[in-house]
Amino acid sequence: MSNSEEFDLRDFFPYLLNLAAEESSLDFQAYYKTRYGMLRMEWRVLFHLGRYGEMTATEMGQRAKLHKTKISRAVKALENRRFLTRHEMESDRRNELLQLSALGKAAYDDLHELAQKYNQSLADQFSKKEQAVLRSCLLKLAKL
Repeated sequence: MSNSEEFDLRDFFPYLLNLAAEESSLDFQAYYKTRYGMLRMEWRVLFHLGRYGEMTATEMGQRAKLHKTKISRAVKALENRRFLTRHEMESDRRNELLQLSALGKAAYDDLHELAQKYNQSLADQFSKKEQAVLRSCLLKLAKL
């Protein structure tokens, strides 16, 4: 049997990581989609602004490894729902500072609390030792 015939996709780390990420992401999506009608990218933009404060789309893309075009679409949707505001930068009028509105902050606070509970429910599937190893391995793979 050749090496290619022995290869099992279920043992391929990128495949397993993607499945685990997708499964957990879809589970949590039920919260932000049901409560606020948000898509995944909109939640991620809301999260970054809520967690780190005002920033440009470029800064967010670098921090979160997100494509600027996808961020722009999410920003437009969040702006239409009045969850964020844009302010032209005095130093560079080509860039805009993004900031959560009061409505956006309230949504962030609500979803942040739910995210913490959801994260704990995921962690509870593992022993404390397993949680520490998993967290350490994921941080290493994510180069954080």
